Amino acid sequence: MRPPARIRPAVTCALLALALTACSGSGDPQQEPETEGTATSSSSSPATTSAEASPSPADPVEEQVDAALAGLDRRAQVAQLFVVGVRLEDLSPGDVLVADGVGGVFLAGRSQAPAEEIAAVTGRWVDSAPGPRPWTAADQEGGAVQSLQGPGFERLPAAVDQGQLPPDQLAALADGLGADLASAGITLDLAPVADVVPAGTEADNDPIGAFGRQYGSTPADVVPDVRAVVDGLAAHGVTATVKHFPGLGLVDENTDEVPGVTDEVTTASSEQVAAFGELARSDADPFVMVSSAIYPRLDPAAPATFSRQVITTLLRGFLRFDGVVISDDVGAAAAFQDTPPGDRAVRFLEAGGTLVLTVDPAVYPEMLDAVLARAEADPAFSEVVDAAVRTALTAKAESGLLG
Repeated sequence: MRPPARIRPAVTCALLALALTACSGSGDPQQEPETEGTATSSSSSPATTSAEASPSPADPVEEQVDAALAGLDRRAQVAQLFVVGVRLEDLSPGDVLVADGVGGVFLAGRSQAPAEEIAAVTGRWVDSAPGPRPWTAADQEGGAVQSLQGPGFERLPAAVDQGQLPPDQLAALADGLGADLASAGITLDLAPVADVVPAGTEADNDPIGAFGRQYGSTPADVVPDVRAVVDGLAAHGVTATVKHFPGLGLVDENTDEVPGVTDEVTTASSEQVAAFGELARSDADPFVMVSSAIYPRLDPAAPATFSRQVITTLLRGFLRFDGVVISDDVGAAAAFQDTPPGDRAVRFLEAGGTLVLTVDPAVYPEMLDAVLARAEADPAFSEVVDAAVRTALTAKAESGLLG
C-alpha cells in the first residue's frame, strides 16, 4: 500500500540463485537441501535412555492452537486467513467482521482520533470476538505513511530520516512507536519497509523512494535500522511486518495504481533478497509482506503474490522462513483487477501465503467462499489451507491472542 496521492516530497546468495534455477524444473519446489547432522548409523546407534524414552513436555503454543482449532468449524478456520480493511473514519463495520470471526481488521486511511478512542474500539473487538482475538493492524511507518496521527501517537519522521538517527535515538523512537500502538490496542504494524532503493534513483522509484520510505540505499544501511524497529515494536507486544519481499526498490511504478509493474533485475542472489531473509528470521518473529510486482528472473509466469517460486521455494525454502506471509492489498490494488477476487485469495494461499489482506471489505465474502469451495473440492488444497490456518493461529498464540 502507498501514501495518499502525491504528498511526495554473502556466500549463500550464489547458492540461492543456483537452487532456485534448479527448482524451476523440479516436481517438488518445496524440497530443501539436506542439513548437517541428519545422517545416522544403524550399526552404532546408542541405546535409548530412560530420559530419552520419556515423553517430551507439552508445548503450550501447540496446545493453544489445537484447542482453538477444535472450537472452529471449517468456515471459521478459513476466516482466520483474512485481514480486512475498515476505514478509520467509521470503524463500526469492523464490529460485523469481528463477530463473523475474521482473522484481522486493518485500520485503513488516516485518523486524528486520540489513542484512547482507538483503544475503545479495538477493546470492543477483543471482547466480542467469538473465537481467536483478531489482529488489529495499521500502517504506521512514518512520514507520509502514518495512519494514526491523533493525540497519543508521536508524529514519526519518514524512514529515510529515521535512518539518519544515531542507533540509540532510533531505538528510542521504535520503542515509542511500539508503546503508542500498544496503548491503542494495535497488535500488528504493517511496517517497517525493508526495500533497498539505490542512491540516485529515489525520485524514479514511485512506491518507495519518492516518499522517502526506505531506510537506506544498501542492505548494510537498511538491515540494522529495520531490525531496530522490529525489536521496538516487539518490546510492546506489537508484531512487525517486513515488506515488500523480494523488494520494491527497483521498480518505477506502484502496484496499487498500475497493473503489470515489473522488476527486471532482482534474482535469488540479490543482496536485497538475502537482507529480507536475515530480517525475517529475527527472534521477534515478524511477518513478511509479499510484493505485488512481477519478477521475471524469479518467476516469469506470475506476480510474487501468486508465485510458488517466490514464496515457497525462495522465502520458505532457501531463506528458511516458517512464519506468517501476508499479501499486500489484493482487494483494491490495480495489480489484481483482472483476476476475480476469489482467485486472488486461492492463488496466494496455493503459492504458500498465510494471510490475505484486502483493503476493500466488499470482496471479502467472495474470497472466503472461493477458498472454502476449493478446499472442499480439492484435498491437496485443503491440506494447504490446514497448514496456513495452523501457521496463522500459531502466530496468534505467540502474540497472546489465543490465551
